Amino acid sequence: MTAQRAQEWHSTVQGRVALVTGGTRGIGAAICHQLAADGAEIAAGYWRDRESAEKFASTMAADFPGRRITLHEGNIGEAADCRRVLHEVIEQHGRLDILVNNAGITIDRTVAKMTDEDWNKVIAVNLSGAFFMAQAAVQHMIERGTGRIISVSSVIGETGNIGQANYAASKSGLFGLTKSLAKEAIFQLSRSQRPVGDGIGLTVNAVTPGFIATDMLATVPDKVLDRIRAQIPVARLGRPEEIARVVGFLAADESAYITGQIWAVNGGLDM
Repeated sequence: MTAQRAQEWHSTVQGRVALVTGGTRGIGAAICHQLAADGAEIAAGYWRDRESAEKFASTMAADFPGRRITLHEGNIGEAADCRRVLHEVIEQHGRLDILVNNAGITIDRTVAKMTDEDWNKVIAVNLSGAFFMAQAAVQHMIERGTGRIISVSSVIGETGNIGQANYAASKSGLFGLTKSLAKEAIFQLSRSQRPVGDGIGLTVNAVTPGFIATDMLATVPDKVLDRIRAQIPVARLGRPEEIARVVGFLAADESAYITGQIWAVNGGLDM
């Protein structure tokens, strides 16, 4: 890639508006940083911890002076709150170009010990929340004729894991949601007389991280982490910015020919 071409690549989300759920820490924060570095305005979703969210926003403002950064509190496990947050972003920024469904939780128990609430809460946030956010976003994007929807799934959605039946089911469900929504987006664009072809397009994709060094793994005992690393061909945990780079690539205008795909970023764990 020539220097001129590389410069063009880094401007492919210039001026776009990106909403990242769970965007103030971990993988979500890294995604916000990547998209802002590539030129996007950032709407970061969060739940409850206002102080940490404001600290994140201050850091982003210092790192990207002049770039608009907004915070949006909402419970992704509630359909009405999903729609409210999305409409709030559109009202404040004027439009939405990129939705990253990153918010996720874990409540780990074996199937024998898992309660109804354990199951329902994880499904509500990780899968239903992604659906309700995407449902509202795709309607807006179809009206505009362009957009990007990217969901952060997990390698556990492919492999399963002891004590994570709820989490694995929610993350696996994102595969079917991604592929179905990708097809429907193209169908609806054609119906609205915005046929697909050359141009930015409206694409829907997912990323499946492996074991990433975030707060979610911070409480895992060292012996367990050693066993996890031993299973990964590249012999280390992933970094949040490695996931963010793939999300940034899929969000770019030049990625218009990629839709309905599941991108694995897991150090070869699924080989």
